[in-house]
Parts: sequence; structure tokens; C-alpha cells
Amino acid sequence: MNQEGAPTTRRWMRWAMIVVYGAIGLVHLVSTDAFLPIMPDWVPQPRLVVVATGLCELAGAVALMTNRLRRLAGFLFALYAVCVFPANLKHAFDHISVPPIPDSWWYHAPRLALQPVMVWWALYAVHAIDWPFGRGRTGIG
Repeated sequence: MNQEGAPTTRRWMRWAMIVVYGAIGLVHLVSTDAFLPIMPDWVPQPRLVVVATGLCELAGAVALMTNRLRRLAGFLFALYAVCVFPANLKHAFDHISVPPIPDSWWYHAPRLALQPVMVWWALYAVHAIDWPFGRGRTGIG
């Protein structure tokens, strides 16, 4: 991809993140109990954590819409994607049913494999990194 298409691509990626994380944030708040079974046992106060993550997803979606907070939101969404990985692992390996999500490796394998992509997506969308499309300095540091 050339750099001329990057601003439009990044804008679309940010709007997709706003929609995805906004929707997931609402689901965390409306269906808190559905997420409790996939919380690792070592997470303290799992209900509070699920509600807090929903609020963070909504706040991050709003922050992506602002020039001043956009970059911070991207870094925090990348960190978020790393932090929720243990719950995704538990969901997959303990075969926990969370309707309407299928308890199938047809769902879990791509979900787990895409977790690093979610980290990249958050960083690329806010221009924190240019990899693999850019050359030279990435903007980190």
C-alpha cells in the first residue's frame, strides 16, 4: 500500500474500531453475566472487571473520535487486546458455552489467531506504527 492511501485506510480502520468496540462495550454492560464464565479464576471481582472493560471500550471508542485522545486510545486498545487474551484462552480451552458464540474451534482458532492482528490494527489505525506498509520511522518513541 502506498502512503497516499494510508490516511483513508486508517480513518476507515478507526471507524470500524469505533463500531466494534462501541458494540462490544454495550454488550459488556447489558449482558455482564454472559462474560463471567470466561473470566480466569485469578481475576478479582470479575463482575466489576467486566463492567469496567465495557466502560473502557465505550470510552475508547469515543476517544478514537477525538484528535487529542486518538493516539492514546489506540495504545490502550492494543494493550486491551493483550489483556483479554487469557479470557479468550479460557473460553476456548475450557469449552465454555457463551451463546450465541459457538463452542467450536471453527470460532476459537481464528479468534485466538486474530488477537495479534487486533493489537496491530489498534496501533496502525492511530498511526503509531506504519508496518508493514511504511518505510522509515514508525512514530513510536
